[in-house]
Parts: sequence; structure tokens; C-alpha cells
Amino acid sequence: MSQGILFIISAPSGTGKSSLIEGLLKTKSLYNIKVSISHTTRIMRPGESHGKHYYFISKKEFRIMIKQESFLEYAKVFNNYYGTSRQYIEKMLLSGIDVFLDIDWQGASQIRYKMPKSKSIFLLPPSKDELYKRLRKRGQDSDTVIAKRMEKAVDEMNHYSEYDYLIINDDFQKAINDLKTIVFAEHLCAFHQKNKYNLLISQLLQR
Repeated sequence: MSQGILFIISAPSGTGKSSLIEGLLKTKSLYNIKVSISHTTRIMRPGESHGKHYYFISKKEFRIMIKQESFLEYAKVFNNYYGTSRQYIEKMLLSGIDVFLDIDWQGASQIRYKMPKSKSIFLLPPSKDELYKRLRKRGQDSDTVIAKRMEKAVDEMNHYSEYDYLIINDDFQKAINDLKTIVFAEHLCAFHQKNKYNLLISQLLQR
């Protein structure tokens, strides 16, 4: 069985990365893809549920897991912690399942260092005005919080060049197609094809 691929996807809040990942999962694909469920200490938002969107735990529980080295990566964002379970990721990949990680650039940097074969994707909005409109449309944050998110977005977008791929989320369907293309291309690279067709290749090279 060939090993799954770990895909990292990052973007400023409100850019639409969660919607894109959901859209990808709803389309017919040749590959088995799952989204990693992170642990977080932030408050659950309307419409979210424990174990589906995040594992919502206390800061005390999170710090215990840090000491136990349970996280592949973790970061503190807006005074809350976010972390990715090492055991979950490794189990999925060994089962031949692709895993999508929705994390910020700090977490992405940690993952790339520990798992250099992972592939990273950065998502950009078509404009600052559009990003602001999307944040307002969500109706979840005050004007003060939105202003802070916009300021933080600029800092986050400065890290786009650290990623393997870049997608501009202007047209939603096109962005999904771009995401699918990246998945297909990575599975066709020589490293993964060699692992998948190792027996066939060995037979073809016999004299």
C-alpha cells in the first residue's frame, strides 16, 4: 500500500480555505482524503461541534499534551492554542490516506521541518476589500476584532513564498479545480508512483 500525502493549506481568516477543502471532499476523487481535526482552546462558535470541527479542550489539558509531546505542531493564535495530533496524522498516512491540514504559517513551518515530504498550499484573497467583505459577512466578530484580523492577514500573507503552491480564491469553482490539480499532480510524481508500482517497475526493468 502506498503512503498517503500530507497537504498543508494556510490562509488568512476569511479567505475561504475551509469552504475549499469541503468542496474538494464533495467532488469525486481518485484518492481517499481526510481533513485533520485539530485541538484548540478557543471557544466553540455557533454551528461547530466537538470532534467534527475541532477537539475543544482547556488550556490546562493542552499544556499537558505539549509536555507529553502529543502534537506534531502547535501554535498560539489570538490568545488561544491550536495543535495537530502526531498519532492521528501518522496513522492516516500509513493507511494510504491523504490528509489536509488547515493551519497557519507557524504550524506549517513546524510541519515542513518534521515532515519534509509534506506539500504546502497558500490561499490568497482576490483583494483586501473582498477579504474585509467576507469577514463582515460572517457576522461573528466585532469591528475591532475584524480590524485586528485584517492587520494580521497582511502579516500572514507575507509568508506565501514559503509554500509550494499558491491559489487565488476569486472564483470558487476554479479554486477547487486548482486544489484538485495539485492533489493529482503530487500523486503522479516519481516518488509516489515508484512506491505504488514498485513491483511493476521491477518487472519492467528485468533483463
